[in-house]
Amino acid sequence: MLWTVGSRSVSPVFVGRTDELSTLHDALARSAAGEPQTVLLGGEAGVGKSRLIEEFTGSAACRGAVVALGGCVEVGADGLPFAPFSAALRALRRELPDAFAAAIAGHEEELARLVPELGEPPAARGTGRHDEESMARLFELTARLLERVAADHTVVMALEDLHWADASTRYLLAYLFRTLRTGRLLILASYRSDDIHRRHPLRPLLAELDRLRTVRRLELARFTRQEVSRQIAGILAAEPDPAQVDEIFERSDGNAFFVEELAVAVRERGCPSLRESLRDLLLVRVEALPEPAQRIVRIAAEGGSTVEHGLLAAVARLSEDDLIEALRDAVNANILIAAPTGDGYRFRHSLVREAVSDDLLPGERSRLNRRYAEALEADPALVPADQRVMRLASYWYHAHDPAKALPAVLDASVAARARHAYGEQLGLLERAMELWDAAPQEVRARLRLADYTATYAPCGCDPATTPLTYLDLMAEAAVAGRFCGERDRAMRIIKRALRLLEDEHDPLRAAWFWVQRSRLVQAKALGDGRRELDTAQELVRGLPPSEVHAEVLANVAKWAMAHEPGPDALSAAERAVEYARMVGAREIEMTARLTLGGLMVQAGDIEAGLAEMDEVNKRTVADGIAAVAARSYVNLPSALESVGRSREAVPLLEEGIAFTRRFGLLSSEAWVWGNLAESLFTLGRWEEAAEAASRSRYVGQSAKPRGFHARIRAEIALARGDLAEASGHLAEAHEHFGTHDIVPQYFLPLARIAIGIAAGEGRLLDARAELERVLEDGFPPGTQRYGWPLLLAAATAEADVSGLPAAGPGRPETLAGIRRAAKSLATNVPVWQAYEHWVHAELLRAEGRDRPEDWAELVAAFETLERPYDLARVRCRLAEALLAADEDQRNRATELLRLVHATAEHLRARPLADRAALLARRARLTLTSAPQQRSAAGPAESLGLTNREREVLRLVAHGRTNRQIAEELFISPKTASVHVSNILAKLGVSGRGEAAAMAHRLGLFPPETGDRPAAR
Repeated sequence: MLWTVGSRSVSPVFVGRTDELSTLHDALARSAAGEPQTVLLGGEAGVGKSRLIEEFTGSAACRGAVVALGGCVEVGADGLPFAPFSAALRALRRELPDAFAAAIAGHEEELARLVPELGEPPAARGTGRHDEESMARLFELTARLLERVAADHTVVMALEDLHWADASTRYLLAYLFRTLRTGRLLILASYRSDDIHRRHPLRPLLAELDRLRTVRRLELARFTRQEVSRQIAGILAAEPDPAQVDEIFERSDGNAFFVEELAVAVRERGCPSLRESLRDLLLVRVEALPEPAQRIVRIAAEGGSTVEHGLLAAVARLSEDDLIEALRDAVNANILIAAPTGDGYRFRHSLVREAVSDDLLPGERSRLNRRYAEALEADPALVPADQRVMRLASYWYHAHDPAKALPAVLDASVAARARHAYGEQLGLLERAMELWDAAPQEVRARLRLADYTATYAPCGCDPATTPLTYLDLMAEAAVAGRFCGERDRAMRIIKRALRLLEDEHDPLRAAWFWVQRSRLVQAKALGDGRRELDTAQELVRGLPPSEVHAEVLANVAKWAMAHEPGPDALSAAERAVEYARMVGAREIEMTARLTLGGLMVQAGDIEAGLAEMDEVNKRTVADGIAAVAARSYVNLPSALESVGRSREAVPLLEEGIAFTRRFGLLSSEAWVWGNLAESLFTLGRWEEAAEAASRSRYVGQSAKPRGFHARIRAEIALARGDLAEASGHLAEAHEHFGTHDIVPQYFLPLARIAIGIAAGEGRLLDARAELERVLEDGFPPGTQRYGWPLLLAAATAEADVSGLPAAGPGRPETLAGIRRAAKSLATNVPVWQAYEHWVHAELLRAEGRDRPEDWAELVAAFETLERPYDLARVRCRLAEALLAADEDQRNRATELLRLVHATAEHLRARPLADRAALLARRARLTLTSAPQQRSAAGPAESLGLTNREREVLRLVAHGRTNRQIAEELFISPKTASVHVSNILAKLGVSGRGEAAAMAHRLGLFPPETGDRPAAR
């Protein structure tokens, strides 16, 4: 009979959930095999999520897995930053101390933002920096920590109650779910699905995770009648009365927690009234307690998810004996349970806490929060140090005492910033702005800039003595919103601030807000940000040098470098450097100098510009100015690529990848990968380029690096003849780059690719229309790296259809437009001089006037450059011209086509390979076998090799190492290495083995007898 149950309300028998357990164990097996897994467990409150997690983690531990539990902690309506990760990482540290210590080595201070026991975070000492990548840097270190710990141990990280998760926890979860790729790790996270209303902050995250193939979602259903019967039987340790099972099943609707509560109610009071609501049912159990125990339960309900024993005692103000007796009654009634940490109490189920809290009177709730705050102020050691300021801020805020709440909330915002919890910082600053007018003037007057701000640089005042203002809060909140990705909220704050500044004469502060607005406008793809920067520049015009003035000029120069390079941009960069030096703004100075160097390269002062950028790179790396150093690892290799020095760019980019990874600068790392992909593509290392482009997409979370990735993949697909794939990547690139911020470096390459695709699909009129759109706007100064390839694509498209009558109308106008545009592009380095001749040659071909001499000069020019695909293309053109002009040139044409075909096959450039094969078939030439008798020097000469390089290639073909080559030719190993590098570039291959294979395939050298075996 039910009333013989005693105090047991939880069934010792685990009921049902067979399919769910099977899914979880499958995920565990996959993770144990080295494939990280993520499972999201959803279900309504009380349906049994925690019990399923308990059952599964117990089983996983028995199988040798390390289990780390963490739960989202709620204080009032506020979640504590990173709470579930802090708890889970502490558990990992306890279980695997050696592996944990090894995994965090060198990053203890940064990871102390999550686990304070590891040390003092840099920001707490005033040495930390804050920018858009600060949070991402912390997230990357966390991912790396988990991957390292899980390299040799199967780890199950169980995170409960995501519906209470703070914003930073949600951001970190999303990052981990997207980026974890190695390690024996299973992340299991639960949330209340019935709490996820349309505006719940977890809803967008769930929608995003649904699109990830690596994430599985389980939705726990309610129990069936048979499962309810088994649950009750487990509670009773006997078979229940079927009629009572029917009634409990009907009342609970299969919700496991309500089944437990109804079973207890039946035992204690017989069958409860059907008119009694389930909420009332929960409160009846509380009301049955003795008055002291009821009081303790009400106090605990307002203290948060878990309340420490000492804090509870301070708030309850009972004698120790009375407190223990009251707690014992609440624990025996299974309303409160001891917290897992053993130093406090929590409700057995959050539904009971919510019911008790909702039943408090408004004045009662405020009074309890005040007493919690007063107790914590009197003895801060009552709660863990990493929770102290956050909980104090929450208690004072819910106590409705603005005088106390405002400073507490501001202290909490500083703590959130120190942990890179910018989402929480933003929320707290918004709360401070809400409290500002209600707080007494004498309280506000005691607040100082130095204590609460880190973004806006005050000019002409001492932050330690200057009072904090409402606009200071708005500045801090706007930057926090930008850092955490809450751009809409940040924009609203900035607009409000600018409206307030209309009535104040503070041009520097207004200019600063306009710069922030420009950044957000560009980030949100609402425009190019130019109008906002113009406004900021006008506000500071004529003012004395200041940090704000220098920042405005630096941003103007940076914008102009990308959008409108030229003398005005150069002047802005020079003035930004000058002003930054005057006011000692070191980081702004380095940023402006980097921009200045890039503009100098674009303007033709190449060596001086590269030297300036190189110096910035070295100084910022040495001085620890990581954000600018990372940008230098993007811009300097890009500048090298722009002047045809791709091989120099590659090692610098590889160094940049290591640097940005070390500092967790994900956006910069994505750009570095993209630039590496571009340089590798130029050098003919297309497979590596595709992989680098994919890494750019994998690492980067912002749109433009992803657009860069799509562009590189489109280029590779176009060169390989996969027009459908190229079109898909082109559309993706356009989507990522948007339409509101037209930057030449993004859209000129896309226009070139569009012309190539249209030409490849026989849509000449579309190719011409794309060209016309570009020529209408013209090429800005310094864009020759994008302009010459585009004009070449257009000229080639015209030349390829020169014999078709349908292509005749409009051709003269198009060719004339290309010639006019070519006159506006610089040819200040050999690569663009070669491109100028190439465009000219293609235009002559389109008119039927090209000569072998034109192409021979081009081949000679490209043989000195490290662009194997371009070299193969112009060799193909030369072979075609030779075959058309002179029958006596068949041997030379044959050698050229063999080289072209070998390069095209190596690159898998199908259109080029097909073109070479077609020319060979028409001329009845053989590409696959070399003549039996030939001079060793003849074909080697056609490759553009010097006598010494022919000797070196011969030895490479016979398997010699650099040292062996040096010994045989009486040169140094370094000189041999230089010769080998030059040979690889001229042959358009990426390694010694490929060079040897090409030499053997083309029969360049006769076999030697008695050759030494190749070194291994």
